[in-house]
Amino acid sequence: MTSDAPISPTGPHEPGPAAAPDRGVSRKTLLRAAVAAGAAVPLIATGSIALARDAARGSTGRTLPPTPYCDDGDDPTPDQMEGPYFKPNSPLRTDLVTPGAPGTPLTVSGYVFGRNCVPLSGVLLDFWQADNAGAYDMAGYRFRGHQFTDASGAFTLRTIVPGLYPGRTRHIHVKAQAPGEPVLTTQLYFPGEPRNSTDAIFDPALLMNVRDAGGGKEATFDFVLNVDGGPGPDPTDPPTDPPGGTWAAGRSYAAGDRVTYGGGGYRCLQAHTSMTGWEPPNVPALWRREP
Repeated sequence: MTSDAPISPTGPHEPGPAAAPDRGVSRKTLLRAAVAAGAAVPLIATGSIALARDAARGSTGRTLPPTPYCDDGDDPTPDQMEGPYFKPNSPLRTDLVTPGAPGTPLTVSGYVFGRNCVPLSGVLLDFWQADNAGAYDMAGYRFRGHQFTDASGAFTLRTIVPGLYPGRTRHIHVKAQAPGEPVLTTQLYFPGEPRNSTDAIFDPALLMNVRDAGGGKEATFDFVLNVDGGPGPDPTDPPTDPPGGTWAAGRSYAAGDRVTYGGGGYRCLQAHTSMTGWEPPNVPALWRREP
């Protein structure tokens, strides 16, 4: 079994093309039409789906296409694009599996890039999914958790292969947000699933590379956020000049904590350790403005 740590975007890597294919509307339409017709999704020569790290590695001023947004399709109202099963305040953790939970072990790893091919550190990734029976835990936080990319832009998630529920193919939900930037709400899909061809929301551009690994599976996927710039702030950096108010970088906040910043009040939505760049107005996934 190979290591489940992401492969460095500047070091040895899985075989792939020099550039990822475009993810424009025309490509998405063609891919979905091909899947609906029963054709195989276009893959690279090794049978894997192209990763953003391959394009980033060979970049000479190239711009990466952003990871597409994906609507869940079973939203109760149009403004709840994450679907009806999202819950705020997920725990900070990279392992979503509780002892004794049934299911096929799955490790998902990858990187988060900006459009300019630069890996992004400190990106918030909030994952949630169905359990082995296809049910979402709305009473607690089973198979829910958030994490932050490391200094190289890498992430690793340990979970199980999600079960199926009526009307949908197999998928994992995720919200991704670079510090101070908009939230991307999307989903990750599994290749070879029979329901991929009938799910109205399925997007081949969001397919992971998945392979068997011992008694479980390993998957890879690289996000590309619609932002440019260098790596985000290092979470280990000491606080710099403290802003006005009670919020401060370098502190551990729990869900429900209240702070002030810039003359406004904010309520913490998810437990986290704060850092420069994650001031409450910049990170709506972590802080909610209150009167």
